[in-house]
Amino acid sequence: MLVAYLLISLIVIFGHLEDFFGAALLSRPLVLGPLVGLVLGDITQGVIIGATLELIFMGNIKIGAAIPPDVITGGVLGTAFAIISGKGPAIALAIAVPVSIMAEMVISGLFVLRPMLNSRFNRFAEMAEFKKIEKLHVASGLLKPLLMGLLAFLALQLGAGVIKSFLDTIPPWVQSGLQVAGNMLPAVGFALLMNLMFNQKVAAYFFLGFILASYLKLPMIAIGGLGLIVALIITGITHKDPSPDEMNFDDIPSEPEAETKPIISKNDLRKVFLRSLALEANFNFETWQNTGFAFSILPVLKRLYTTKESMSKALKRHLQFFNTSPHGSTLILGITAAMEEQNLQKEGFDEESINSVKLGLMGPLAGVFDSLFWGTLKVIAAGVGISLAINGNILGPILFVLIFNIPHLLIRYNLTFIGYKAGNRFLQNLAKSNIMDKLTTGASILGLMVIGAMPAMLMPITTPIIIGTSESQVAVQTILDQLVPNMIPLALTFLVYFFVKKNIKTTWLLLGILALGFTGSIVHVFA
Repeated sequence: MLVAYLLISLIVIFGHLEDFFGAALLSRPLVLGPLVGLVLGDITQGVIIGATLELIFMGNIKIGAAIPPDVITGGVLGTAFAIISGKGPAIALAIAVPVSIMAEMVISGLFVLRPMLNSRFNRFAEMAEFKKIEKLHVASGLLKPLLMGLLAFLALQLGAGVIKSFLDTIPPWVQSGLQVAGNMLPAVGFALLMNLMFNQKVAAYFFLGFILASYLKLPMIAIGGLGLIVALIITGITHKDPSPDEMNFDDIPSEPEAETKPIISKNDLRKVFLRSLALEANFNFETWQNTGFAFSILPVLKRLYTTKESMSKALKRHLQFFNTSPHGSTLILGITAAMEEQNLQKEGFDEESINSVKLGLMGPLAGVFDSLFWGTLKVIAAGVGISLAINGNILGPILFVLIFNIPHLLIRYNLTFIGYKAGNRFLQNLAKSNIMDKLTTGASILGLMVIGAMPAMLMPITTPIIIGTSESQVAVQTILDQLVPNMIPLALTFLVYFFVKKNIKTTWLLLGILALGFTGSIVHVFA
């Protein structure tokens, strides 16, 4: 099994290399589960377990300073031990949750320690040694994948036999309890996603998605298509486009400056796009994505600044605090490239304005792109992928990756050039045209409709309670179905959402739901 353990450890490393892949969702259980199954000779079980864990950790995304449980290490080890023991998804869940929480502590410690490198980055910037900045950024980014890969290998090598022996002794009633708990845990993911978008203006669309799934039994793809149509209709009515005079798009130049010759080439901008995929490789709790921004913009700086003094000033400028959605970061990078070019070509250009524009755009773009990608595109991709993969269909993980990444990479690539060509005036005109607000509202409508359908489609939670005398017994579940089908999954989702709004940590929510499901199964309240 040594070769298999090494390959599984490499899968953990691959998952943690997500910080170099631009948050492309290649680290999700839905993707890594089938890889583990392939290594262990049971790809169908890998697909099913991956889909099960994806449901549970669906809202497990890193936004801002929130570091969620490490679904990569926990998911891979959970899937591996479940397949090795032959116990299936319930056991994968029992292993994945605690391992993910423990691995989160290791990663959080790493993020706390990384700021110790900032003094070295600043020293390299002072000396204009950009190559050392590049190498240190990459080396720091590789530390997490290699560390977690090593820990995974040790866990497999030292613990596989012990865990397999232990799992063989687990009685059926425990496995049944874990299965019920596993069916409940997706409520945590749904609630975390709702927290991104759910508000009074668009709350009705969540319930519209729930009704379409519960009463009309529509598949996820149909609900997503209807959601898109509804979003286009509603935003078309509520967000009227201004007149051409109000838009004043004539102010937007097609090139950076008509009177100056561009210095930055298309190839430079392509390099900026590719490097932006590693924006979060050295994420830390002090300056966040700053070294990733400097790493990404370096092809432009090398093109523009040829003296040690000018390069040093530029590097120090871009090692300041930076944080935004990685998916929309290239728009800011493109605008910054245009401003750096103007800084070189224009006498008296205010260098401080470069960081001012970056700081001003970070928050608004993070809100728009987090909602668009995490709250909408990821939800649709996961809904389609899980609905297929939960039955062992390998097409599920493939569609999951394609549905998310085709638009992701196209948008990310083109934003680099849009930002460079239009400069910050592009953002001003977007604000006038309400496009940003329109996009955010439309994304919330579409995302909430899909999320609303998920408790009904993907949380098979019922109650076996029977009431009445022996002559006239009635199942409580029958009464609930007559009132509102799938009432228990809906109520559970809103219960977790309530605690999310109270800022209860994801770790405690996972453990709490796990305990509720397990206990509820034992006392025959839930099934």
